[in-house]
Amino acid sequence: MLEHGGRLGRAAARHGIARERWLDLSTGVSPYAWPVPPAPDAAWHRLPEDDDGLLSAAREYYGAGHLLPVAGSQAAIAALPRLRGPSRVAVIAPAYAEHAHAWRRAGHDVVTVSLADVRERPAAFDVVVLIRPNNPTGDFLSRADTLMLHESMGEARWLIVDEAFIDVRPEESLVSEAREGLIVLRSVGKFFGLAGARAGFVAASPTILDALGEELGPWTLSGPTRDAVTRALRDIVWQVSVRESLRRGSARLAALLAAHGLAPDGGCEFFQYVRHAEAAAIAEALCRHAVLVRVFDDPSALRFGLPGDEANVARLDRALAEVLA
Repeated sequence: MLEHGGRLGRAAARHGIARERWLDLSTGVSPYAWPVPPAPDAAWHRLPEDDDGLLSAAREYYGAGHLLPVAGSQAAIAALPRLRGPSRVAVIAPAYAEHAHAWRRAGHDVVTVSLADVRERPAAFDVVVLIRPNNPTGDFLSRADTLMLHESMGEARWLIVDEAFIDVRPEESLVSEAREGLIVLRSVGKFFGLAGARAGFVAASPTILDALGEELGPWTLSGPTRDAVTRALRDIVWQVSVRESLRRGSARLAALLAAHGLAPDGGCEFFQYVRHAEAAAIAEALCRHAVLVRVFDDPSALRFGLPGDEANVARLDRALAEVLA
């Protein structure tokens, strides 16, 4: 198992601090969670059905005609490599490590490369994986440039675009452009703050979606999850409000980090990314204050999720002041 953010139980046990005392900034999940109402009894008692309104709500929210619900974009990340024969795969790095891991596990030849490398020789790879905004750096390749990259790759090749953190910029998404060879992954957990629901969508050509659906099997999402996600996707007033909250929260976090000498080197509306030679030591010191952040080794860096409310912002401010004094 690869390392991920959100392993709060392990941090609590290692430091002897009760879980409820922690401020978990390690995941990049929005702190402004959509308020989930109780699920109807039928969602618990009946097997999920495809005509329950979920796909209709998703097509309207994403602006895409061809979508497949999946158990979080992670499910698609793990399954897509099983749909191709031996391929040469480029993952544009630094990147969410599960992408390269999944393709290697399926027996493919995987390299991690820079965007410039792929642009110089796009036909050298059968599959290219791109994250926008990138996790963990926040780097963002424009919509037009991403489409140009796909066109330059040629036929029979795949460009997989992971858009787990793009919901605050819906106009920049490529879901409506999904086609043969252009596969777009979307996450429900990050923007809606519903990581525990394990829900996401894949936009692609019908051929790929049919193959992926066969690979994943029936009932990828539970009835209660389908009910909650359908309602969340239709709650336009909440979505507009939270997009603004995420923009403000990200800017406030960037300013706070800069005030402590940790000016971000990247980030997006969900997190800020700081390169620092002592990243691991800073993360460990923050743990002693019951603040959990994500640490990376290559390059040495920290990723801070949004603290959320004023009390948590003040708490992070105090912890940073003590750690960096």
